Amino acid sequence: MFSLSTTRAQCLRRAYPRSIRQSWRFQPPRRHATATAIPTGATGNTDHVEPTESLSNVLESGFIDLKPNEGLLFYDNIYPVFSAFLDTRFIPVRLDQISSAETLIKYSIPKEFPIKVNQVIPRVKEGGAFVKFIKPANTTNREVEQQMQNLLQQNKIRPWYSPFGQVRCFLVEGRPWLEDLQRFPAARLKVEFEGQDVSPEQLYTMFRRFGRLIDINPLPKESKELPRYAYLTFGKIRSATAARNCLHDLRIKSADGKETQLRILYSRTVKAHTIRKWIIDHPKIVLPIILAVIAAIAIAIFDPIRTFFVEAHITHSLDFGSKAWTWFKGAASTYLILNKKSGTEGSGDLSVLWEERKETVETLKSWLLETTETFIVVQGPRGSGKRDLVLGDVLKDWKHTLVFDCEPVQDGHGDAQIIRAAAAQVGYRPVFGWLNSINSWVDLAVQGTLGTSAGLSETLETQFTKILQNTATALKNVAISQRQKTDKDISLNDDEWLEAHPEKRPVVVIDNFLHRTDAAGEKIYQRLSDWAALLVSANVAHVIFMTNDVSFSKQLARSLPDRVFRTVMLGDASPEAAKRYVLSHIHSGMSEEEKSKEIEELDSSIDQLGGRLTDLEFLARRIRTGEMPAQAVSEIVKTSANEILKLYFLGDPAKRSYTKEQAWTLIKMFGDGKEDQLRYNEVLLHGIFSKGGEEAIQALEQAEFITIVSAEGRPWAIKPGKPVYRAAFRKLQSDKVLQAKLDIDVATELTKTETANVAKYETELTTLAQLPSKPWEIAGRVSYLLKKLQASQVKIEQYEKEIGALKKILQSEF
Repeated sequence: MFSLSTTRAQCLRRAYPRSIRQSWRFQPPRRHATATAIPTGATGNTDHVEPTESLSNVLESGFIDLKPNEGLLFYDNIYPVFSAFLDTRFIPVRLDQISSAETLIKYSIPKEFPIKVNQVIPRVKEGGAFVKFIKPANTTNREVEQQMQNLLQQNKIRPWYSPFGQVRCFLVEGRPWLEDLQRFPAARLKVEFEGQDVSPEQLYTMFRRFGRLIDINPLPKESKELPRYAYLTFGKIRSATAARNCLHDLRIKSADGKETQLRILYSRTVKAHTIRKWIIDHPKIVLPIILAVIAAIAIAIFDPIRTFFVEAHITHSLDFGSKAWTWFKGAASTYLILNKKSGTEGSGDLSVLWEERKETVETLKSWLLETTETFIVVQGPRGSGKRDLVLGDVLKDWKHTLVFDCEPVQDGHGDAQIIRAAAAQVGYRPVFGWLNSINSWVDLAVQGTLGTSAGLSETLETQFTKILQNTATALKNVAISQRQKTDKDISLNDDEWLEAHPEKRPVVVIDNFLHRTDAAGEKIYQRLSDWAALLVSANVAHVIFMTNDVSFSKQLARSLPDRVFRTVMLGDASPEAAKRYVLSHIHSGMSEEEKSKEIEELDSSIDQLGGRLTDLEFLARRIRTGEMPAQAVSEIVKTSANEILKLYFLGDPAKRSYTKEQAWTLIKMFGDGKEDQLRYNEVLLHGIFSKGGEEAIQALEQAEFITIVSAEGRPWAIKPGKPVYRAAFRKLQSDKVLQAKLDIDVATELTKTETANVAKYETELTTLAQLPSKPWEIAGRVSYLLKKLQASQVKIEQYEKEIGALKKILQSEF
């Protein structure tokens, strides 16, 4: 027996030399490091340590040999426990030059201890070290263990990597197996029994002193598996490492005197496999979570990039080609003398129309300086110069503009092309169109396997909405970027500042709105108008719609139902303005005699052609090639006539909401009348429009065949879709064969209508005739029906005669 008289401070100084007290860092020996022996006779605080036998000798045998007077202690928590092949916690340990195990042992054993440390064997992988000691003959190993545990309990040594843990010491009762296999410690031990089974109660008694036990799972008695074993799960890995190193190969005797040998192995609970198994077993939970994480990462990475490119598209900050061309053109104009012809030809000269549209331009500019949260709509037929008016005159000096053209978006075939076209309009990139196709296939496979969709693929509306959301963010960033720290209203927040400065907002121009009104286009236009409503309501940007469709208010009212739109209607140029426009294109480079000759013919040519800018430009182009005005107009009229036949008479009738007979009836009414317009209600009274007449007229307007003129909130007149169409209608009527063919179709349709009326009258007369008595009150009704039947019969006979005469024309003419 022995006692300890070392004070706490002395023990601390011995256990913590200055270098260790300042920074408790360990350096684990390498694979072939040497064991350290303290010479016999030296006490625990000996300053001189000499290496004796190599640790490789111990590793070759795998066991530590003990003499009768020697004992073995296991010091726990000397190193971090290896949890994997590459453990980053050992990087600072390896960089330290302090031999941690030897230093700790040397300074932790007081002089009063009668034991002599013979050898220190580090177990870096298991975070501890074996200490072989020589004890006096009158001292037991258990007493040495108890005294060392008391000392470590009084003077708690806490390593830097485990500030809440402390170094512990246990007596090795078994025969530890020192292996250097790629096996790593675990909190779960597999205790094999060579001999009789050991009860859970006995196992608990033997293993509990090393740390808290979570569970003990013995092998079922009915199992025939050999060797028999039990699983012990500790709360901490260090408890398991201490138990294995202290009790491995321990031999215990049962009550009947039979001996059982314990073989202890680590049984790693591979949590990764458990997690993987849980993931595989719960795909309906895991897949949405994984997809949400992927989506969040994609949004975090790509959304800022896309927003940046949209901002660059609005501000033209990356449009180097345009800047270079602008500089080159300016430099060239300084040194080159451009002739008059090239200057006039390239000007696109809409200045001749300025006087007519000056008031319209000023009105639009004033609207952009107001804070009214509504849409600005510029409506006019195709070719009326809407784009040149808005972009060339109204927004010429506006700093930030964004033009979204609906035509290429609507003309795209398939979702991928539509999304690419929409992204190109706003500068949205990168676009992974192919990824959605792959996701659709994956979604289909997952749905076939699990019965539910994985939600990987996105609909066209979802993708389009994402593009618009990023664009809205970019527009607001561009607007806010104009704020200066020196502004007087710097105290306002962003929303208040945008509301107070309408002149700083970007302008979004949506061109060719309602370009195509099919089911697919309806969804795109609805998303677009909703997005535009959000922009104007939040004062992020002004929005200008340019459309050919006169029914635009129905679509836009769904997005802003409580607002009155600011609308500008653009018509065709007046004859005088049209004449000036054409002359501005063709007069350069001509002699006075040529000019006067063309002017004489131009008046009559423009009367036929009208004031549509696209037709006027086409006329000027043909005149510049050498054609006379009359000849050029004749060719334009001929081309328009062919266009009418192709668009409104040929093709699949099922795709049209009107009939060719209705279109031809309007052509004849325009050709027979002296006015440039027809009465709206007069057209509806025609027999060919007796059923669904208004729907047919609206469909013809949508197809740009006619234009409906409204006054005081109601339609009152019908005009040709283009001014040149009136001459084209006459051209079509001059074709006797075509006229005869279509007149036959019209007469046949009218005959069918009257025949149906006759059948209806006859049915009612038959019903009246079957009455049991013939009261005098029905005489008037019978007379009325007979007169209506006679009138329909007269019309049928008349139509039959017309059809017969028209057939003779078809038989005699080509």
